[in-house]
Amino acid sequence: MVDQTQAPIAADHQLVELIRERALFARLETVRLISIAKTGHYASGFSCAEILATLYYGVMNLRRGEPDWPDRDRFLFGKGHAAATLYPLLADWGFFDPSELDGYTRLGSAFGDHPDMTRIPGVDFSSGSLGHALSTGTGMALGLRMQKRPSNVYVLLGDGELHEGQIWEAALGAAHHRVSNLVAIIDRNGYSLDGRVDDVTGIEPLADKWRAFGWEVHEVDGHDAGALLTLLRSVAADPDRTRPAAVIAHTVKGKGISYMERDFGWHLGWLAEQDEIDAVNELRSAR
Repeated sequence: MVDQTQAPIAADHQLVELIRERALFARLETVRLISIAKTGHYASGFSCAEILATLYYGVMNLRRGEPDWPDRDRFLFGKGHAAATLYPLLADWGFFDPSELDGYTRLGSAFGDHPDMTRIPGVDFSSGSLGHALSTGTGMALGLRMQKRPSNVYVLLGDGELHEGQIWEAALGAAHHRVSNLVAIIDRNGYSLDGRVDDVTGIEPLADKWRAFGWEVHEVDGHDAGALLTLLRSVAADPDRTRPAAVIAHTVKGKGISYMERDFGWHLGWLAEQDEIDAVNELRSAR
């Protein structure tokens, strides 16, 4: 794969199609892996599939087969419970043998319901307990800046995760230190384990909050691969940016499976055999 930092900012058709295909691949692999585990987070992974695919195939500077390359861009998955959607992309980058995923959640496997940076090549942060990723990402970005490395740090947060106070402490710190190589992406699917995010604790006006904390703010359709690619590349390539950037990606929880969409009851679940077949067919037909 070409050095993504040298690619044009505009979203070319061929790359957009690749991102769409990889998002479908990630969803299908999520279904397969959860079938092994007999429980998992379909809906949380489906809402961010295009975001992950855009980052890994169109935005982040990575080297195939070299998960520890010092100048790579870093990715921190705040909503780590959706790791089943991330793992297939890491395998596709050659960071480990894809066959290792066949033992997902089985005894002795490195691949659990949440990512473990000590055991899985390509995972930059062990996440699961919500609220810690932005603090860690801020520290990583500062460290990379002190080392004069060209790397950016991308942190993907769930919108329910914004209920955690530590997120806003990190937001204050990142703005104060002008951590311009830090990008927070909010998966604004509107739902958490406990129901609608804004019914649990309202977070709107969300864009105004991030601006008030000193961040550059953008909003985008989180399922539009072309719009995501254009925006995230523009943010990464902006030589005049002096602040961290927040991208609010408007998504649909459970995107791709009609009965899962916007149903918080599917935050955690398992598809029986025929339901799985039907889900795979629906995902493929929609693509």
